Amino acid sequence: MKAMNIRIPIRSLLVAGLTIASALMITPLLIMIFTSLKGDAEIANTAGSLLPKDWKFENYLLAMQSGKWGVYFQNSIIVTVCAVGGSLLFNTLSGYTFARIDFKGREVIFIALLLGLMVPPQVTIITQFIILKSVPLFGGNDWLGSGGQGLLDSYWALIIPELSGSFGIFLSRQFYLGFPKEMDEAASIDGSGIFRSFWTIYLPLSGPLLATLGILKTVHVWNDFFHPLIYTNSEMMRTIQLGLQMFHGQYEIKFNLLMAASVVVSLPLCIAFFVFQRYFVQSMISTSVKG
Repeated sequence: MKAMNIRIPIRSLLVAGLTIASALMITPLLIMIFTSLKGDAEIANTAGSLLPKDWKFENYLLAMQSGKWGVYFQNSIIVTVCAVGGSLLFNTLSGYTFARIDFKGREVIFIALLLGLMVPPQVTIITQFIILKSVPLFGGNDWLGSGGQGLLDSYWALIIPELSGSFGIFLSRQFYLGFPKEMDEAASIDGSGIFRSFWTIYLPLSGPLLATLGILKTVHVWNDFFHPLIYTNSEMMRTIQLGLQMFHGQYEIKFNLLMAASVVVSLPLCIAFFVFQRYFVQSMISTSVKG
């Protein structure tokens, strides 16, 4: 009875703490939604209330009519689907190789790969820009890679740099380390090669890993503003994050339209997370306890 009496207050405190934390985390989202439903005069009034006095649902229609949002969404969808699909393939293959295949220099190469986690993308952006611009026989370039813009201002420039990464390989390696070695021995006895074992045995068991990598990569690519800003220059290659900049004028910012567009842009990510959150949590727990 004493143990039960102690356990109940701790549980209540935990629930109260999580409730407060959830309320604090959802507050910015509520502010964004309420701001998107306010009129221009109410936005200009600094003493306004949190809730709109006059609910302007037409702000969403005005925001979507302010630019070529069909083109922006199309570009973001194409880039996100191709980048996420390619990264799932390359990251899982690399992680499987580091985890299940013993080859000379494996640990050294893996440590060198992990150094990429410590390098911010701003450090390598100039090098990547030069490489993409100097690809031979693309974008007006000659066979020496000069004379044109190469892969810049194209889908390739936004997809190729996202096809793999240190974090995805690390997460995949940690996941595949959790399988017993007997699986490899059984596959070898059955005559399965390295790639066949990965394709027929390990990949079907990688649902939590694929869901986790898919969610993280989707959020990263969908919300990426920096790379599309550097690699593209035409309006027809804008992504949704660049499209949001149209509400930033020289002297004012259309906060209500900006928030309305931001809500629409965020909806696909919210839906994806709620659909795959079970696999996401399961994979993060499993990879965090395996070395």
